[in-house]
Amino acid sequence: MRKTVGLVGLFCMVISMQAKTLVAYYSYTSNIQRIVEALVSQIEADVVRIEPAEKGVDYAADNYAVGSAQIAALLTQAAFYAGWPNAWAGFRIAKEVWADAADAATEKERFQQQMIFPVGEPNSAYARYFTGNSYLARISDSQIPFSNVTFEPGCRNNWHIHRSSTGGGQMLVGVAGRGWYQEEGKPAVEILPGTVVHIPANVKHWHGAAADSWFAHLAFEIPGENASNEWLEPVSDEEYGRVR
Repeated sequence: MRKTVGLVGLFCMVISMQAKTLVAYYSYTSNIQRIVEALVSQIEADVVRIEPAEKGVDYAADNYAVGSAQIAALLTQAAFYAGWPNAWAGFRIAKEVWADAADAATEKERFQQQMIFPVGEPNSAYARYFTGNSYLARISDSQIPFSNVTFEPGCRNNWHIHRSSTGGGQMLVGVAGRGWYQEEGKPAVEILPGTVVHIPANVKHWHGAAADSWFAHLAFEIPGENASNEWLEPVSDEEYGRVR
């Protein structure tokens, strides 16, 4: 006998075949992952995480509004197939997830009050190039295009290079909070409000928030010939730990 249950976007699917249970899930923000981990700690089950077929597509763009009622429905369905005693672990972790989300929203709102530029929307198009959560607000596309990039504490982008045969590169201006900029082989440079960082073309580097602070900077795209961005490996915890 086969039984399935799903929730569009952020979802968990439980399939029971006789005594064998398979939990398949997709988690954009890791909230569903935490609930699944709590659930399977109480039952014997195989777990499969569903990954997007095409990287870079914002499959979860409409799912940030997933509410407590939808999560409750998911857990109720899971309990129907796995049993209520086993599902209580999921309810407990869901409460913790919701509390964490409320705290994060409050912190984001408080940080917004520190600067005149908007925090923007979740930087989902480039999320695979970041460790942690970031937000992007496009400020201008005229003359020299630039954006405001906001990083949650501990968030940083991967090592990357702004390639260009002539000109190019990037300029950062600290807006609020505290962050870091580092070129390969050089000490990290602290970025505070008003700090200006000139990033040459064809130089490997990264930038992001300090471990204990939200951070925002303006990013100006410097025109150049044959300009492109080359995204490289993530900044490891060891590398990041040396600059905190």
